[in-house]
Amino acid sequence: MTFDFLFRPNHTAYLRRAAALLEEAQMARIEHQAAAEHHSALARMYAERVRRLENELYRQPQGAAHGAAGLAAEAGSADERPQLYSLDGSRKPGLTSAS
Repeated sequence: MTFDFLFRPNHTAYLRRAAALLEEAQMARIEHQAAAEHHSALARMYAERVRRLENELYRQPQGAAHGAAGLAAEAGSADERPQLYSLDGSRKPGLTSAS
């Protein structure tokens, strides 16, 4: 009878442990949800970057197809369209991603 208290289940300790595990699981869910939102934003950013770089790399010079008039039209459209990231060094000074 002296060891009877050791082998009896302690429901209060079990409930405290279950509550601690529940809180830990909820915190892990919140952390992973925040990380998922962060990774989703990064994926959108990189998809946009890929699109911009592909446009930059695979853009055909219109001047060769349309002569001098095509070059003038391309120069006019390039002034209207902001290039935030340009491989050919024609980035307009003062432009930021916020504009």
